[in-house]
Amino acid sequence: MQVTLLTVGRLKNGPEKQLIDTYVKRCPWPVSIHEVEEKRPIKGVERMAREGDLLQKALKDHGGAAPYIIALDERGKTMRSPDFAKLIEKRQDAGTANLVFLIGGADGYAPDIKQQAHSLLSLGEMTWPHMMARVLICEQLYRASCILAGHPYHKD
Repeated sequence: MQVTLLTVGRLKNGPEKQLIDTYVKRCPWPVSIHEVEEKRPIKGVERMAREGDLLQKALKDHGGAAPYIIALDERGKTMRSPDFAKLIEKRQDAGTANLVFLIGGADGYAPDIKQQAHSLLSLGEMTWPHMMARVLICEQLYRASCILAGHPYHKD
């Protein structure tokens, strides 16, 4: 199963990138990060729409089997790490070839992007910077792999 983080914004070298690289290397699944970025100085609804277009194009260019899309969203479902691991296992067992996690911009998702998502996932009630959300989802992917393998990394 290929896992892709499709994200708005560019990650620069720094501690967040180092953490992401560490967790991605530890994951048993191939994990790729695809970044899209609107460089023009636009705001609000116009920016959300443009980022939606960029995400839409990236999803179409993803190739292969239709991806199973999980959008990170503040109004999404919160879950414990073991439940997240079960979600990953369920997708694997269902033969999902492409699992895509969307991380939107500061203005949220364009409605058509949100409607395409098979599920919405929240990282909790706190607000996280987009770059930290990347770190958190990569860590949770690694943690899920440990839970599924019975590795002691996760303590309940």
